[in-house]
Amino acid sequence: MPKVLAPPPPGSDLKPVLGDPGLPLIGNTLQTMRDPFGMARNRYLRFGPVTWGWTLGLRTVMVQGPEGAEAILVNKDKAFANGPAWTYYIGPFFRRGIMLLDFEEHLHHRRIMQQAFTRPKMRSYLEIMTPGITRGIKAWPTGDGFQFYKRIKQLMLDLAIDVFVGVDLEQAEIDRLNGAFIDAVRAGTAIIRTSVPGLRWHKGLQARKELEAFFYRHLPAKRRDGGDDLFAALCQAETEDGHRFTDEDVVNHMIFALMAAHDTSTITMTTMAYYLAKHPEWQERVREESQALGKPTLDFDDIDKLVSLDLVMKEALRLVPPVPALPRRAVKDTSILGYHIPKGTTVVVAALTNHRMPEIWKDPERFDPERFAEHRREDKVHRYAWAPFGGGAHKCIGMHFAGVQIKSVLHQVLLNYRWSVPRGYEWPLDTTSLPSPKDGLPVRLERL
Repeated sequence: MPKVLAPPPPGSDLKPVLGDPGLPLIGNTLQTMRDPFGMARNRYLRFGPVTWGWTLGLRTVMVQGPEGAEAILVNKDKAFANGPAWTYYIGPFFRRGIMLLDFEEHLHHRRIMQQAFTRPKMRSYLEIMTPGITRGIKAWPTGDGFQFYKRIKQLMLDLAIDVFVGVDLEQAEIDRLNGAFIDAVRAGTAIIRTSVPGLRWHKGLQARKELEAFFYRHLPAKRRDGGDDLFAALCQAETEDGHRFTDEDVVNHMIFALMAAHDTSTITMTTMAYYLAKHPEWQERVREESQALGKPTLDFDDIDKLVSLDLVMKEALRLVPPVPALPRRAVKDTSILGYHIPKGTTVVVAALTNHRMPEIWKDPERFDPERFAEHRREDKVHRYAWAPFGGGAHKCIGMHFAGVQIKSVLHQVLLNYRWSVPRGYEWPLDTTSLPSPKDGLPVRLERL
């Protein structure tokens, strides 16, 4: 029997949000983690596009469909805030990162941070990371059982440290940083949300301390010496009216940016690799496109020339958006699509499942990059049909850098290797945190 989230105000003509609390104590948490697609579809068919449940210890309203996504992400009347929502999940580990700030404060920080993502800066970042890409992939071992996810994650962290941190580190320290970021991210979906040694939440808190210590240790030199990396850029960024980041601001933004840069790009490239392995005709198509450039590495002006690779990237972001859910907290009584949302409610834009709605996408489970080609453009049915980078004021500030990085890496991989998976292989996708393959995506890697 469905239950009402909260009765609408008398005479408002608003509809109540229907849903169910799920099992005692854990609510809908396990169902959502184990089968987010089936869970979301079932709730959509039972209750409509706006429905509530109990997830990770919180009464949460799930909003499905592009119209609801637009209402929340555009946030015209400033009824929804990022900070209170994200803080519940990742606040102790990524506090005061750009995604956790709101309204005027968010705009202020974003204006300063944008100085680090100008075209000249991104051109510089590409020049820094290109040798690291070449060095990293040349060392890959060929043969069966190549763990693509694990290898690309290590490469992306190495590149992030080159491009964003700009500090020479021993491999052991790089490995410790990687472990800290993994622990911090996974802590966000901890079921037991208190510091119990050995469990996710405790590991996340320890990881935050380690990350803070690292950046504070290197910050004075960055302030003094500068550099072409993001760390130096944030230390020196200044708006026209003279506003700069404090040391605490720089550390907070670096911890968040380094996590966002290497985790989300890792997920996207792993998804691209998976589908290119299962669809060798597309792998050959994008390889021929890279070969046609006649360059072993990409220059900044080459990025837009890889049209087919761009289609594959967009389709990968549709099928597996790296940030599968976008939470917000209602800071006042409001409504979504005619449903009453009381103040204090956590609402979630279901990006993972919005991208597979049959009402929007033709044959949504099928890998079909051509759906983004100019002669089709299925994503144009609604401006928020495809929203892997969010939208509105909080649209990902690094989305263009992500495209540059992903294409630069895969261009070199395509020119050097061919990879495949056994016929019938289906990856076991872990959606308990940010989506990733449980088996590391083992492929057969062959050098060209």
